[in-house]
Amino acid sequence: MIVAPQPEAAEAGAAILRAGGNALDAAIACALAQGVVDPMMCGLGGLGVLHLHDPASGTDLVLDGLSVSPAACTESMWADRFERECPDGFGYVIGGHANELGHRAVTVPGILRTLGLAHARFGRTPWAALFGPAIGLAEEGWLVRPHVATMFHMDERAYGRLSYRDKLAFTPDGRRLYLAADGTPKRLGATVRNPDLAATLALVAREGAETLYTGELARRIVADMEAAGGLLSAADLAAYAPEPRAPLRVAYRGFTVATPPPPAGGILVAEILRILERFDLVALGHNTPATIAVVAEAMKIAGRDKDRHIGDPRFAPAPLDHLLSDAYADACAAAIRAGERTALPRGGGDAKDTTTVSCVDAQGMVVSLTHTLGLPSGVIPPGTGMMLNGGMNAFDPRPGRAGSIAPGKRRFSTMAPSILFEGAQPVATLGAPGGAWIAVAIAQVILNMLDWGMAMQEAISAPRFSATSDAIDISNRIGRAEQRALEAMGYRVRRSPLSYAFAGVHGISLWDGTLRGGADPQRDGLAIGVP
Repeated sequence: MIVAPQPEAAEAGAAILRAGGNALDAAIACALAQGVVDPMMCGLGGLGVLHLHDPASGTDLVLDGLSVSPAACTESMWADRFERECPDGFGYVIGGHANELGHRAVTVPGILRTLGLAHARFGRTPWAALFGPAIGLAEEGWLVRPHVATMFHMDERAYGRLSYRDKLAFTPDGRRLYLAADGTPKRLGATVRNPDLAATLALVAREGAETLYTGELARRIVADMEAAGGLLSAADLAAYAPEPRAPLRVAYRGFTVATPPPPAGGILVAEILRILERFDLVALGHNTPATIAVVAEAMKIAGRDKDRHIGDPRFAPAPLDHLLSDAYADACAAAIRAGERTALPRGGGDAKDTTTVSCVDAQGMVVSLTHTLGLPSGVIPPGTGMMLNGGMNAFDPRPGRAGSIAPGKRRFSTMAPSILFEGAQPVATLGAPGGAWIAVAIAQVILNMLDWGMAMQEAISAPRFSATSDAIDISNRIGRAEQRALEAMGYRVRRSPLSYAFAGVHGISLWDGTLRGGADPQRDGLAIGVP
């Protein structure tokens, strides 16, 4: 089974499974197709985190493919231009938006070398055979789906960020590909064809991932960077290496949750669950004011600790043993019971320009991959058809902080593709796009499954809430009575107009050997089972 937010991409992965590929092969084919049909979410110029369980080799592995800042960066390079943190937690505002739009916003892409490394070790299908579906979609064209249309037309100036039209229109190639004749972004149902990207994918299929780091594609990217005054260099690309990491593993209700360690966002999921295991949530009731308050406080504590401690561990080693200890979880739970409120003026994290895929094959391999462009930079090197990431927006322009800029530093990401185990057996895998909401959404889906016994689709579809700031954000399917009760407790509550809000979780459960998929209704996704 494979599940992803884009039907075309899920179909690409399912085709590989039907042809005898394993879960990793299918996830790679899906990810390549996602870069075609969700071009503001992800792509060859992006970054990601891959989580793999392979029972045949006894491997449980996280491959950190997060991007790094170019060597030309300095900690204070934008300090005098810092204006504020984005109020929704997605990045930082600097004068001129150089950390968001244009060539100086680009970090070293990590996703392609990560997929190449994973395939060399665990793949079954030949590398070049994984590219056929993505190349076909780029050549033949794809229809602008509801979520893509929403992103194309999104204007985020209220949050201190630019509109997506600015990014789509930044280069001549972007205007040709993604804008209509009147200069507005293409609308729902319009067709997008990208023959340049098809040619780029064919190049990567022939030459391997290395073409983006030391080969022809690298030379084209660097030439564009040099012409436009970008920070990214040939040496930056050549030096990039994915980092294999052991997953964080925490117990919850007799199960084990395995999730990516820093600088990925699994620490947030893990800390939330460690605190909440001290409460009888079922007795409090599903999404009651009492439960929402308790869970929100656990979310805020994890967010506060992330802001204080979590970044690239080479630059800011995190006290993980303390944050995940029984003593600390006990103390946090006691503080919540005593009515203490954690201050979290805002929650930092990724942009919402992210996507995910989870896959399970017949041999029991489980793969969960989340990847992104960060905030898309708008930069499409001429003739490549691929947009590069805008990952510099995730670095704090203020010196002296865990997330501050430094040359060669890996950016923090809230991405947390996770696998749940009962003993040694995987029983579920899930991941999500959604920025600072990723961890709180994944944690809630895990609660829905393990506390309330929901199946995967029900657990994903249930109404969610979020506390990544001092306010509690609730979806429009949480009742007005619950909102009034929370406000009577002294909370500031913000109601989303969306029925399905706060990240887009997708996952697969494996209870009793039966695969059941779940796709978040807020995206356009699909779970496909392969007999």
